[in-house]
Amino acid sequence: MASSFKLPNISTPLPIPTRKSRLSVAVVASSNGSLKHHGTPGLRIAFQGSTGAYSEFAAKTACPDCTTVPCRSFADAITSVERDRADRAILPVESTLEGTTLRNYDLLLQHDLSIGQEISLFVHYCLLAMPGVREAELRRVISHPMALAHCGRALSRLGLHGEPVEDTAGAVEMLRSGRMLDTAAIASPRAASIYGLDVLAHGIQDENWNVTRFLILSKPQPHRTPVLPKSVNAKTSIVVAHRGGSMVVLLKVLSAFSSRSINLTKLEVNNPSLDGKGPVMILDVRGRGTLRSFPHVLYVDFLGTVADPNVKDAVDEISAFSEFVRILGCYAADPNVYDLH
Repeated sequence: MASSFKLPNISTPLPIPTRKSRLSVAVVASSNGSLKHHGTPGLRIAFQGSTGAYSEFAAKTACPDCTTVPCRSFADAITSVERDRADRAILPVESTLEGTTLRNYDLLLQHDLSIGQEISLFVHYCLLAMPGVREAELRRVISHPMALAHCGRALSRLGLHGEPVEDTAGAVEMLRSGRMLDTAAIASPRAASIYGLDVLAHGIQDENWNVTRFLILSKPQPHRTPVLPKSVNAKTSIVVAHRGGSMVVLLKVLSAFSSRSINLTKLEVNNPSLDGKGPVMILDVRGRGTLRSFPHVLYVDFLGTVADPNVKDAVDEISAFSEFVRILGCYAADPNVYDLH
């Protein structure tokens, strides 16, 4: 007789649009069980991009008193933490319009950093130009490729040609330093304020429901499990890697959580070989510290912490039938979406 199989509850990966103002790194519980946050003065958070980038705003929202460290690339942001030039790094990992940013997850796997916090932000795109420039004088728009793609309808309506650059804030910086009078940039209203540009149009993104989720990373603390208040929902992120039988492994992973009534908040299957790409490289932090390659990878987020015996049993079961399992971090689950305005 075939045994019955019940899928665990997998909620939407990005939260319901509950607008909040600010968040910070240290998390405590209030008397009614909601999250309160306290800043850590002097904390240095590395981000990819120039001053005014969305990642910088996410870092400032997460920790209002932090010092932000601009970096040329996401890899440089991670390296800044490893070399003690920064205390944290922030990476965008998924958005409602583009889905999961696998390259940033893959980057995380190649380094020994842990997830300590998540934060989700509404992303508002604006059309910025030099002071006094009118829309009729514009011929082109520069911005990050994703921003250009997210604002395609507005650009078509304005008859403007989009040209990709490294990041949104970098586009604003180029516009200002080059005094480009026939060029606009797509960026945030805060970037306009920082660089002294005019906002010609607000909210030019194709979809109003545009949310990006960020992860804040730090060096791991060996032999220490994060302690969160009982009134705060904990979330754990793991990666499961294997070389064959991808569907069998997927079903076994789901069964390990389902049989223990553990709710998943994210499940991402990454089979790079299907796209003609090479295997995913993962740092074996418990072994010799070498990179190992795997053709099949699962990214899993679930509610709970490995300090809970029920959760530990599930992870142990997955470890028994998988070639490789790594815990990426345990942190407070934050269901809110924070507004940049």
